[in-house]
Amino acid sequence: MKLGGDQVVNRIRALVANWVHCKRLNFGSINRFNVITSCLYIVLAVICWYVYLYEFVPPAIVDETAIVDSIDSLSKDAKDSKGVCDLYDGSWVVDETYPLYNASQCPFAEKGFNCLANGRKNKGYLKWRWKPKNCDVSRFDVEEVLEKLRGKRVVFVGDSLSRTQWESMICLLMNGVEDKTSVYEVNGNTISKKIRYLGVRFSSYNFTVEFYRSVFLVQIGSVPKRAPKRVKSTIKLDELDSISSKWIDSDILVFNTGHWWNRGKLFEIGGYFKVNGRLKLGMSIMDAYTTALNTWASWVENMVNTNRTRVFFRTFEGSHWSKSHTCKVTQKPLVRSKREYRSHFSDIIKKVVNNMSVPVTTMHVTPMDSYRSDAHVGIWGDNPTVPDCSHWCLPGVPDAWNEILFSYL
Repeated sequence: MKLGGDQVVNRIRALVANWVHCKRLNFGSINRFNVITSCLYIVLAVICWYVYLYEFVPPAIVDETAIVDSIDSLSKDAKDSKGVCDLYDGSWVVDETYPLYNASQCPFAEKGFNCLANGRKNKGYLKWRWKPKNCDVSRFDVEEVLEKLRGKRVVFVGDSLSRTQWESMICLLMNGVEDKTSVYEVNGNTISKKIRYLGVRFSSYNFTVEFYRSVFLVQIGSVPKRAPKRVKSTIKLDELDSISSKWIDSDILVFNTGHWWNRGKLFEIGGYFKVNGRLKLGMSIMDAYTTALNTWASWVENMVNTNRTRVFFRTFEGSHWSKSHTCKVTQKPLVRSKREYRSHFSDIIKKVVNNMSVPVTTMHVTPMDSYRSDAHVGIWGDNPTVPDCSHWCLPGVPDAWNEILFSYL
């Protein structure tokens, strides 16, 4: 006969009490008896608690069919994910129709990026096209793109890598323009590394492609009074660049920043961070970068009409400097990238953009660029005695960024 929970508890209690009564007669020492009695009552309490739980709390029942269904569901999702088009997950393939333009025939291609004109003999780096795994980047159709941009304003904001993409776009588009003189810099300026604004107008199609030099995106400030002598300049992390008002009325707005966020271009030359008017001498570069990106995100959310303006942020473009800071340009792309796919800067960009309340597209070019150790300027730049494994030859990798950008249109 099965006993109920209360009956079991009462029976155990009676047995323990009887045992204790017998032992009391045998123990001469009260102290020893008290210790053993206390232990027994603890054991009794635990047993009673267990019986109570077993009797009144139903055991957990595992639904095996639910597990099977969940596994099946996960498997289905995994299968579906294999067919997703990720424009930035792929490889470089040889394509004899490349390059898409001749930099020597494009007046807006900076001389320092025209590697062929600067003596590079190997032309193989020009023949590579980016191919995503599960889809294709739309083939560049210059006539179609020119029509899509008619009456528009395209703005690039960032450092010299942004200027390279700006130059690439202009050279790509000029191929479809019959009258080359109808394409001109609006202020008559020549390409310069230091000038803060460059704008090229395609008058036949009534649109402009502009570049604003803003290497940090946020404001560079003065040195506060009583600052340590090592402080020569400040980066105001909570204020966007003073020229940001000129970026607003655009149709396509492309940002980047990253290559100036290092000790050599900050702390070692006296550059430190400032927030709310106060110096932050102990702030790390990554914390500062995050703060600056959040300032940028807030500005986009409050100042840019994303119903009109399509906003992009291109992630960090990895360089191929060796650990000893030497630059060796290879003959071909790496078959398998030996470099780190991830970048802390890129991770911060993706996280900030994902948390924004308005639509912004992250152009995650970090993985695709990591293969192209063959495509850097190297010794074929402005100064052959100073090799360059950060910037890219034109034509080259920036053209692929623009092909992806055009595919979003």
